[in-house]
Amino acid sequence: MNKLQRLYIQMFMNTTWLERVGLPLESNVILLLWSFTVSAYPLGGLTGAVVAGPMAIMLGRKMSLLLNNVFVIIAAALSGFSRMAKSFEMIMLSRFFTGVNAGVSMNIQPMYLAESAPKKLRGAVALTSASFTALGLVLGQVVGLRELLGGEESWPFLLASNLIPALIQLTALPWLPESPRYLLIDRGDKESCISALQRLRGTSDLSAELEEMLAEQAAVKGQRAKNPWELFQNPALRWQLLSIVVLSSAMQLCGNDSMYSYAAYVFQEAGIPQDKIPYVVIGTGSCELITSVTCNMIIDYAGRRPLLLGGYTFMAGWAIVFMVALSQQTQISWMPYLSMACIFAYILSFGIGPAGVTGVLPTEVFDQMSRPAAYMICGSLLWFNLFLVGTAFPFIVKSLAHFCYIPFLVVCVCTALYVWFFLPETKGKSFLEISEEFRKRNFKTKTRAGFYKGPEEIKTTTL
Repeated sequence: MNKLQRLYIQMFMNTTWLERVGLPLESNVILLLWSFTVSAYPLGGLTGAVVAGPMAIMLGRKMSLLLNNVFVIIAAALSGFSRMAKSFEMIMLSRFFTGVNAGVSMNIQPMYLAESAPKKLRGAVALTSASFTALGLVLGQVVGLRELLGGEESWPFLLASNLIPALIQLTALPWLPESPRYLLIDRGDKESCISALQRLRGTSDLSAELEEMLAEQAAVKGQRAKNPWELFQNPALRWQLLSIVVLSSAMQLCGNDSMYSYAAYVFQEAGIPQDKIPYVVIGTGSCELITSVTCNMIIDYAGRRPLLLGGYTFMAGWAIVFMVALSQQTQISWMPYLSMACIFAYILSFGIGPAGVTGVLPTEVFDQMSRPAAYMICGSLLWFNLFLVGTAFPFIVKSLAHFCYIPFLVVCVCTALYVWFFLPETKGKSFLEISEEFRKRNFKTKTRAGFYKGPEEIKTTTL
């Protein structure tokens, strides 16, 4: 939503209140109402992330995604009829339900895709979720142009346009099978699992993949689905949990979303006419889409660690250049163009690794019983940090001025160091192989001879 559409909605709020009580709203009250409207989205996202885990366990991955469209339909109806009903409260509720839908889908969708994909293509298939998120961002920027649905009379239809992808999913998803791993490991339905695999793979030669899944089923036999707090209490999940906490937090604390906020200002300083800026802003979303698709194509060749490490390292470098360019914006004539280049480069760096890979990792580093709870933790952190950055960024800018990206620089550097020293590669490995690698990290103990032994070996040696 661009600056013009925000102005239209704020005008609608003022006009509606004037018709109700006969008095206009004060400017600070309008700002407060707008803040509530904006914050309703991450609050809904946090709610969706919390309920996504129980939904995925009780209803299954596919049914959860189907039912999740109810939230979009409610949101579209509320926003689409808000102007007719003369109720800005309906917009706030709409934003909340849109957030709930996003919170559920961002957790369950990559889980469903990764569990359904073959091992060699698991990263690429799961990453399509991030690619379509980037596509939605670009389409939203395009549809929000004044010539389409961005005008003063059509903004309710712009807010309700998220109904279209919901209808597409409601039409297409029923034809697809449930996650084979969910059917076998959670429900114990081997026949349905084999049927789903045959539909997904297009072949009846499933012996190797089925053997791997049966081994995973045996490894978690007798266990129930974990709750989020149980993951924190389990020492066998220490490094897995720390990894997703670090990477999920860094997703929002790295400053990528704030770069979109700076885009219009930088483009204006570069001399781009005000009425042309919305068209240039589309280029920022297109950068993330291009890199997300590129990451989708190379993730199973390059691996997860190089993409994350490269993304955060480049973002740290571009943050330094961006702050220097902002500080010299008025002194050197070509600095605004360098600032523009930094915005595009920063978003490109984010899209090539962190934007997509982060959503894949919880599926790969947690077993079937812990995975939904892990996504609940990831999603909660993501939405909480989105709210935190959105609230704090104006104060950071006010305090640090042109050096406002120092906190984001620190986050990028620390995350890159964590990936370099502590995150193992998961490319091309089965879920059991990944679990075994983390088990060694969680329980390694250095002996006098300099070797590392697991807890069972230590106990035997002691006896």
